[in-house]
Amino acid sequence: MENSSTRPHLFGLLAGLFLAAGLCFASIVFTRTWTRLHESQVIEVTGSARKNVESDLVVWRASFAVEDESLLSAHTKLKADLATVSSFLRAKGVKDFTLLPLQIREITARTKTDGEETVSKRIGYRLTQRIEIQSTDIAPTTRLGAESAALLEQGIALVSEGLDFIYTKASEAKVEMMAEATRDARARAEQIARQGGRRLKELRTARMGVVQINPLYSSATSWEGNNDNSSFEKTIMTTVSATFSLD
Repeated sequence: MENSSTRPHLFGLLAGLFLAAGLCFASIVFTRTWTRLHESQVIEVTGSARKNVESDLVVWRASFAVEDESLLSAHTKLKADLATVSSFLRAKGVKDFTLLPLQIREITARTKTDGEETVSKRIGYRLTQRIEIQSTDIAPTTRLGAESAALLEQGIALVSEGLDFIYTKASEAKVEMMAEATRDARARAEQIARQGGRRLKELRTARMGVVQINPLYSSATSWEGNNDNSSFEKTIMTTVSATFSLD
């Protein structure tokens, strides 16, 4: 009697387990189907834009130095040389320049005492004056390094510390190029959609990539973004990752 009474309960339990398993399987199939359907309704592409520009600002840094036994005498020499350098720059058309902080260094020499002990002794001072010129007159400023050799005849070594070429309109260019890269992304998406027999609808999302400013024709990239100051002609590159809905 016990076996006949427990069988219906066993069959009911098994039926419940099968029903639960069936519901779980159906849920998984539905979820996967919905995911594929949802993914098929959008397309993700990356558009790019590139622009060649010329720097509109140049920064030239140079320095000259004097040495003397006393600090006061060295400073007097420095003032005289600065006047000569200023006259030279004005003659080259430089209207203004910036004096960077003065550097003062003690000059020492190793000498021996009466007890034959080697000690360091101060024998003078070296004063270094750095200057900085910012100009939109690119060509004349870039020639200053070579032309400053004429100062050697007056005992002044004006040493060039290099040139920085800057494109000051980079921020405006980034906005313009973002729109161009977005248009390029849409054109790419439309081509892909047509190949699949679909039509493009509205833009869902857009994310701008890192802007790269490189020497002309260079395609170098970095995660932080490049910002080249070494070349007069530059190439600005940017990308936009966009998502479009499909009809």
